[in-house]
Amino acid sequence: MQPRVLDVMIRWCGAAGLALLPGAAFAATDTALLPRNLSPWNMFVNADLVVQAVMVGLAFASLVTWTIWLAKTIEIRRKTTTARRRLGMLEADTVLARAEQETRGGHDAVAQIIQSAAREASLSGGHFDDGLKERVALRLERVEAAMSRQIARGTGVLATIGATAPFVGLFGTVWGIMNSFIGISEAKTTNLAVVAPGIAEALLATALGLVAAIPAVVIYNHLTRTIAAHRALLGDASALVLLLISREGDRGAFRLARAAE
Repeated sequence: MQPRVLDVMIRWCGAAGLALLPGAAFAATDTALLPRNLSPWNMFVNADLVVQAVMVGLAFASLVTWTIWLAKTIEIRRKTTTARRRLGMLEADTVLARAEQETRGGHDAVAQIIQSAAREASLSGGHFDDGLKERVALRLERVEAAMSRQIARGTGVLATIGATAPFVGLFGTVWGIMNSFIGISEAKTTNLAVVAPGIAEALLATALGLVAAIPAVVIYNHLTRTIAAHRALLGDASALVLLLISREGDRGAFRLARAAE
């Protein structure tokens, strides 16, 4: 009989302890019911289909951002190096015919500027006057505008990502919180285990939106400054070509680039 009496006393003490400490009992229950793994990958796998789509879209946008940054950085650096080399040639004591021959077949911006000026000189019949300088200037403006559009291609995507990614992440946040409230309503309980997963998914969507948006804005501003510097080089090239033509005209030795072939 003694072991049975001890067993009854132990059970009675346990029940009395839970009655005296209800908060501890509920805390233990909540801890037991909480999800074991709230890692980012597990939250993504267990997220709602809409939230998963938002996360995948934001991850893809971030990948596009870094791809554009790498591609445009390489492109701008290569074109800037070529433009500086061409500018060094134009600043030397040269003539339009020689500059056209050295850049023939080149597809860079400064080569296109030189070839466009030489073509206009050829179409004008070699007559140097103020009208020739105006026509050459108009051609050079068109070439500069075309080359500027070409080098800026793709940067608009960065602006779009930087402007929309936070709102896309916010949409995922709202959807996750809605799911949390729906889970509370269906379970008829405010247990943390019901609320925590949806809130975690919502916060993850917000974080991904910021991860996609912040680098996009920073990279867009950086590329904008770099492209502006490259456009300044093209403006210098156009000015040097016009000076070259004017200098040849003042010397009375203006020659067509085509005639020098």
